[in-house]
Amino acid sequence: MTTAVNLAELRKDYALASLTEADVAADPQAQFDKWLAEAIAARCPEPTAMSLATVGADGQPSSRIVLLKGADARGLVFFTNYESRKGRELAANPRAALLFHWVELERELRIEGRVEKATDAETEAYFASRPLQSRLGAWASPQSEEIPGRAWLEQKFTEAEQRLGKEPPPPPHWGGYRLVPQRVEFWQGRRSRLHDRLVYSREAAGWRISRLAP
Repeated sequence: MTTAVNLAELRKDYALASLTEADVAADPQAQFDKWLAEAIAARCPEPTAMSLATVGADGQPSSRIVLLKGADARGLVFFTNYESRKGRELAANPRAALLFHWVELERELRIEGRVEKATDAETEAYFASRPLQSRLGAWASPQSEEIPGRAWLEQKFTEAEQRLGKEPPPPPHWGGYRLVPQRVEFWQGRRSRLHDRLVYSREAAGWRISRLAP
C-alpha cells in the first residue's frame, strides 16, 4: 500500500489544555461524566462513538466502533447482535477495552474491564426507543455473517417489515453489554508530545490514581 502523501511529515502540536492530579475527580465515573459533557458541548462529531476491542478464543484481537448508550457507576453500556463477531468473542473471553477519541479537545479516554450482559429490561427499554427502521434492521441483518449481496439484505428487511409490523420486539439474539471498568486512563494532549496520562486502577479500597509517562 502506497500513498502520495508523506505521512512522516503529518503532525500537530497539542496545546488546548492540561490535566493534573488536582484537576480530576476522585472517582473515574465523575471525571468521565465531565469529559463526556464537555465533548457534547464542544459539538464533537459522534461524541458517544467508541472503539471496542475484543479478543477471540484463538487470541486474535479485533476492534470496531460502537455507540455508548448508558453510563453510570455500574459501567458503560452498548447494544449489538449477540451472534456477531464481537458477541462470539465476548462469549469466549468476557473482557474488553473501549477507546474514545475526542480529537477536537485533544483527548482520549481508555477503559478496560470485564463485560457482562445487560438485563432483559434494559434491552427492551432501549430497543423500544430506537427508530422503527433500526429495530427492523436488527431482525434483518445476520451481523458479521457472509451474505449473497445487498439485494438479499434488503429483501430480508422487507420480509421483517411485513412480518413484524410497527412494534417489533427485540430479537432473541440482540441485546446489551455492560463493561465494568477495572482501569480507566484519561489522556490530554500536550506540547512536545509530553502528554498528560492519569490512570485510575480499581483496588479493594477504591480507586488509585497514578500518572504515566507519555
